[in-house]
Amino acid sequence: VQLQASGGGLVQPGGSLRLSCATSGLLVSDMYMRWYRQAPGKQRELVAGIASDGATYYAGSVKGRFTISRHNGKNTMYLQMNSLKPGDTGVYYCNAGDVLWGQGTLVTVSS
Repeated sequence: VQLQASGGGLVQPGGSLRLSCATSGLLVSDMYMRWYRQAPGKQRELVAGIASDGATYYAGSVKGRFTISRHNGKNTMYLQMNSLKPGDTGVYYCNAGDVLWGQGTLVTVSS
């Protein structure tokens, strides 16, 4: 089983990024998939989640700016991040079923 996060980078405040979490060995449609992030010097925090029935969850700090989704045919999860703020800076990790982790992708929001 593998989860491969990608799509991070350097973006100016107000910009957008789309993160991807490509998976193998599991079905994203069958699992609760989550995005976490860890800012420098802080604990890892839950950003968004998507259930097998499509129900979504967002942390208050990203609600209205981030959108979690998945493509069942590609077995891939996404996180569309708009109106990015410096406080969104961190390493973003994808998670499957609360037990399987990807390697993380760095997002830096800075002018």
